[in-house]
Amino acid sequence: MTASDLDAYFQRIGYGGPRTATRSTLDAIAAAHVGNIPFENLDVLLGLPIALQEEALVQKLVRARRGGYCFEQNGLLLCVLHALGFEVTPLSARVRYQKPRDFTPPRTHVFLRVVLDGHPWAADVGVGGLSLTSAIRLDTEDEQATPHEPRRIVREAGRLFHQVKFGDAWHDVCEFTGEAMPPIDRELGNWFTSAHPQSHFKNRLTVARAGPDGARLSILNRDFTVRAADGTAKTRTLNTPQALLKVLAEHFGLTFPADTRFACPALDWPGGAAVGR
Repeated sequence: MTASDLDAYFQRIGYGGPRTATRSTLDAIAAAHVGNIPFENLDVLLGLPIALQEEALVQKLVRARRGGYCFEQNGLLLCVLHALGFEVTPLSARVRYQKPRDFTPPRTHVFLRVVLDGHPWAADVGVGGLSLTSAIRLDTEDEQATPHEPRRIVREAGRLFHQVKFGDAWHDVCEFTGEAMPPIDRELGNWFTSAHPQSHFKNRLTVARAGPDGARLSILNRDFTVRAADGTAKTRTLNTPQALLKVLAEHFGLTFPADTRFACPALDWPGGAAVGR
């Protein structure tokens, strides 16, 4: 990553702190990234290709001020951390949130293992409304605080599970084995995620970012939700394409032409089906 690209990235996320390969730097970058670069699958619904080359990620997420999903978000963060001198490896995973253990989801998630002072940490700015706003240790099963929800890593039957705590209950976020995910595997996972008819990103609209004081903002199809740190949530339904575009612009910094329509079966607008731009 060039020095100008790195400067543009830090300006994009509003980060002006140290650029040293330390835990505090990693945590600050993760929080700023998730708060300013929204998770979103809008190009998939517009029928546009998703490119993972470094220059494409910088152009879309940084210079064009768009968002993306895990292969883009954590792909960009991987480039940034490499440029700063971190020891970082992309790992493959299966997203498990709200899925039963007897169901096997596709291995279409990537997150980052960062080694600091001999200890492995997880950084994941690409898991939607559950994206990490700080790194968490991979080598302990203890509960770990983050600026948002508590997390933990548990091992069961040779598999590792990243879990989030809501109230008194723990929920799976993703499952992994620690296997690295090289570029060719990320390309394959990215193709499935963006193009396969059974990919949930082809069939629903999802946008999310972290807010201040532990809040989360998200859109799922036509429902816009703001969840406070205490878990209370307020949801309102967006009844027109124009209302969706307004929320995207005002709350996520995502601007589109007024005639943009996202082709998604779940966008059941009153009076007609959604169509692509």
